Amino acid sequence: MKIISLVENRTKSDCKAKHGLSLYIETKTHKILFDLGSDDTLFDNAVRRNIDLSKVDTVIISHGHFDHGGALKKFLEVNSFAKIYVQKEAFEPHYSKTLFFKTPVGIDSKLKSNRQVILLDGNYKIDDELSLFTVSKTNRCYSSANDALYGENGKDNFRHEQNLIISENKVVLIMGCGHTGVVNIMEEAEKYKPDFCIGGFHLFNPFTKKTVSKELLNEMITELQKYKDTEFYTCEPSPSA
Repeated sequence: MKIISLVENRTKSDCKAKHGLSLYIETKTHKILFDLGSDDTLFDNAVRRNIDLSKVDTVIISHGHFDHGGALKKFLEVNSFAKIYVQKEAFEPHYSKTLFFKTPVGIDSKLKSNRQVILLDGNYKIDDELSLFTVSKTNRCYSSANDALYGENGKDNFRHEQNLIISENKVVLIMGCGHTGVVNIMEEAEKYKPDFCIGGFHLFNPFTKKTVSKELLNEMITELQKYKDTEFYTCEPSPSA
C-alpha cells in the first residue's frame, strides 16, 4: 500500500501547503483519493508527484466541509469514471460560527446529483478491500474545537462524517478530521482491528486559533494507549497553531 499526502496544512517538500486534506492511496486493486482539499492545490501537487488523477477509481469524501470536498467540481472535470462515496448529509448546509456570524463551510450541493456520486446512509462495504463506517456518539474526549461548527438546525452532529478501512496485508483506518473524536472512532473500529490509524484529530480551531485544553489532550492520549497494536499518525495543525 502507498499513501501520498497531496493536500495538508504544512509541507516539508516542494508540494504546496493548504488548510485541508487529500491523500492519494494505491492498494492492490484501487487508486483512491481520500478527500480532495478545497482548491487547485490537489491538482498542482499531483503534477509534482507525477500522479494522474484521471486514473483514480475511488474517491472518499470524509465529510461535508469545503476543505475536504471543495475541489470536487474540478475533479469531476478531469475524471469521468471514479465512484465518489459520500454520506448524504454531507451536501446539507454547514457553517462555522464566530460570535454572531455564521460562515458557510459546506460543499456544493448541486454536485450531489452527479452520476459519479454515490450517496450513502451510514456504514457501507465497497468491496473486500474497502469499507466505510460512521460514528453516532461523540461522548468521549470530544474536541472543543468543534463548538464553532453548525448545521442547518444547530450544532453540527457530524452524521455526515465517515471513516475508511483498508484491508490488505495490514488494516489501515483513515480519518478526515475525526470530528466525532478519535476515541469514539477507535471504539467503533475495534471490530476491524486496525494496525494503523491515520488522519486529523481536530484539536485546533483555525477560525479562533485556539487549541483544546491540555487536560483533554492528556485524557485522549491515555485512552488511545489502550490500543497497543495500533500505530497512530496524525495530520499537522495549521501553521498558526
